[in-house]
Amino acid sequence: MTRQEKAQIIDELKDKFSKNAHYYITDASGLSVAQINNFRRLCFTKGVEYRVFKNTLIKKALDEMNTDHSLIDDQLKGFSGVIFSEEAANVPAKVITEYRAKQKMTKPLLKAASIDTDFIIGEENLKMLSELKSKQELIGEVIGLLQSPAKNVVSALLSGKNTIGGLVKALSER
Repeated sequence: MTRQEKAQIIDELKDKFSKNAHYYITDASGLSVAQINNFRRLCFTKGVEYRVFKNTLIKKALDEMNTDHSLIDDQLKGFSGVIFSEEAANVPAKVITEYRAKQKMTKPLLKAASIDTDFIIGEENLKMLSELKSKQELIGEVIGLLQSPAKNVVSALLSGKNTIGGLVKALSER
């Protein structure tokens, strides 16, 4: 690979890292080409992108973006694939979990994840990451919680008018 090709890949990586607030670094070593293509296909259908890059190119792209990647330097060894997610932080973790369940495998492994510039390291965090709620889900829950008391008051008033009306009618008949 020439320097120009490497520089082009680094620029592409910098662009992807800047456009995608969330990315996961995985280890898919030991998977066949067909299995990796199936994983890529699943990623595509879920709206995320999976690409394999050399570790040195990932490090150089992060360096050029002035990102402190010292926490994940140990994870950038061996086979490294990157899953980019623009919107939801939990989608890549769900894709990995779903793929493993379908294929009855333990790969790809999670090396590290970057969620809004914070690094989460290690395979043991995959379950927690897959259970994270997206921004839209959190907003929906907050709106639901804010609407709940108002709905309760309105429904109590509406149900109470029949009761109050019945009491007034019964008292007037006496």
